[in-house]
Amino acid sequence: MNITEYKKTVLATTDRVQIVYMLFEGASNHLKIARRKMESGDIISKGQHFSKATLIISELSNVLDMERGGEISRNLRSLYEYILQRLLYANLNNDLTAIDDSQRVIETLKSGWKEMMEGLKQKNQEEVKIGA
Repeated sequence: MNITEYKKTVLATTDRVQIVYMLFEGASNHLKIARRKMESGDIISKGQHFSKATLIISELSNVLDMERGGEISRNLRSLYEYILQRLLYANLNNDLTAIDDSQRVIETLKSGWKEMMEGLKQKNQEEVKIGA
């Protein structure tokens, strides 16, 4: 099995909450790398990692169901737009504070998704015990 097939298998067998968590984790990791690349003056790699983080946040924003999600979706969209604006500013101006601003919001959102993921796991375990 090659890496592409492996990734497809992982995504197919992973629940949506965990996928969103993993996307936030990926965006966070790319920002950490972008920060290091910025500090070391590696402009090309810095841009690549900013681009990857931006693509992840953009995709999270694009898949929001604005009709069914209501206020939650509107609030998330606003947060994603804020992150994207700060990432653009950070990348163009080599601004570490703007990276930190984005990273804080991403970490807060990631933490929320982690709590949701753990709550769902606990609920599923309780349902299995009851059904056994």
